[in-house]
Amino acid sequence: MANNEESRGLKSLFDWFANRRKSGSTSLERQERDIADGLWHKCSKCGVLAYTKDLKANQMVCVECGHHNRVDSDERIRQLIDHNTWKPLDEHLRPTDPLEFRDRKLYSDRLRETQDKIGLIDAVKTGLGQINGLPIALGVMDFRFMGGSMGSVVGEKLTRMIEQATQRRYPVVIVCASGGARMQEGMLSLMQMAKISAALQRHKDARLLYIPVLTNPTTGGVTASFAMLGDITLAEPKATIGFAGRRVIEQTLREKLPDNFQTAEDLLQHGFVDDIVPRTQLKNILARLIALHQPVLTTPPMVLWETMSLTSTAAE
Repeated sequence: MANNEESRGLKSLFDWFANRRKSGSTSLERQERDIADGLWHKCSKCGVLAYTKDLKANQMVCVECGHHNRVDSDERIRQLIDHNTWKPLDEHLRPTDPLEFRDRKLYSDRLRETQDKIGLIDAVKTGLGQINGLPIALGVMDFRFMGGSMGSVVGEKLTRMIEQATQRRYPVVIVCASGGARMQEGMLSLMQMAKISAALQRHKDARLLYIPVLTNPTTGGVTASFAMLGDITLAEPKATIGFAGRRVIEQTLREKLPDNFQTAEDLLQHGFVDDIVPRTQLKNILARLIALHQPVLTTPPMVLWETMSLTSTAAE
């Protein structure tokens, strides 16, 4: 009888501890819910918790491990362009569904949902502005919009921006972040590779500077075209850069690829990238490169002739 009472007492004691544990976890969950969303950010690489405001002040680069978190196009423009100098271009261009493409849902519905969700019309923002007082034409791809895929609007906006830069004699910088061509637009998306490349060739013929900045990830048709046509090619640390995916290449070659394959560091070693620049230094590095490649103003022939005439008269 005594043993039954003791076992009953132990069970109730265990139940009491179990209930305490449950209530403790519940209160912990309640505390976590009470913390405002977006107040803290956990680094996906080192796991360190950082105050989001401090992380943004460091341009979304982890202070502990240097991991470059992905940033959207608006944030990238704020990081690079001088205050109150940004003038957007071709904001009215909107994507259509010429092929009436459908996978699990209609492409037109997918476009509408993505536009409503993130507030962008398509996967790139283009415009004119200044970097440390120097004029520039800037295009920024946004990976949030269908993986930064390159459709007709992306190609058209970048081409028009490059043509504006050629006309104004501005350098061009394109910040790349893309999974490649947009499959829902088929051949029309592949045509953008040639169209942008042709505009860049005319820009080059005018002896003007073009700098692509490769961020994580830059793959597919973007890598196969304008991302690799720069006069100077820069990349962010640890960015994934390539054409086909790692798994596809391994299955095709039937070989195990190195761990650092398709990283910015690997491409730098093999000469595909000219330099790896941390995001916190990118604006100053771009400004320095643009300043070094400013067009040289030549003296008009008439002034030279007048100078020669005055010199010869003075000699007499």
